[in-house]
Order: sequence, then C-alpha cells, then structure tokens
Amino acid sequence: MKKVLAPPEIAHWVDDWHLAPALDTGDFVFFSGVTGSHPDLTVSDDPETQFRDTFRFLGDCLAAAGLGFDDIVEITTYHVDLRRHLEAFVKVKDEVIKPPYPAWTAIGVTELITEGTLVEIRAIARRG
Repeated sequence: MKKVLAPPEIAHWVDDWHLAPALDTGDFVFFSGVTGSHPDLTVSDDPETQFRDTFRFLGDCLAAAGLGFDDIVEITTYHVDLRRHLEAFVKVKDEVIKPPYPAWTAIGVTELITEGTLVEIRAIARRG
C-alpha cells in the first residue's frame, strides 16, 4: 500500500502541485525533488548556504518518513551551473551523506522551478 508523507511546512504541496513530497511504498520511500527554497519562496544567494538549506529540507522529508540520511540508496541532483558550484555542493553533501555512499547522478540544467535555486535533490531511501 502506498502512503503520501510530508513535513507540515510543505504538506500543501499535495493539493497545490498534485505531488507527493514523499511516497512510502513499504520497503522504499521515493522523495520528490527538494530545493533550498524556503516556504516564502526565498533562497539564499550564497551557494553553500543554499545547499545546506536543501539538505536540511531533505532531512525534514526523511524524518517525516521515519528515516535519515543513512537510509538513502540513491540521489539524483539537478544543478544550475554544475561545474561552477560542484566543489561547494560536494563539501556540503559530505557533511550529511556518509559511507557507504548512495548511488549518485549529477545533472546540469538551465533553470529550476524557483528563481535563484541552484540545486534540486531527488532521493530514494530504503527501510531497514
């Protein structure tokens, strides 16, 4: 049985955007893309701060599913100016993602949904 999960701050996404912030399928939980965009749609101009916000918001989604960063088995990241910000992104990623590392694909894009957003992270986590 599938169950939609969301932290309270973004629970409105289900109705507003017709998407599941997290979809619990039992063994696996699939997370929609998370950015560093705050509920008021502001984003930090500082890349490292924005990346930390993104991981913090992903952590909130993981917590809503009763999971943590250690449960992630795969991430896909979408980057505006991928090469320019990759070193800063990896630095921040390594603060929260520890070995054994999940599978990771990084993709360069021209823009994301919220103006000024530099990265979006999509994740899959496994229970147990």
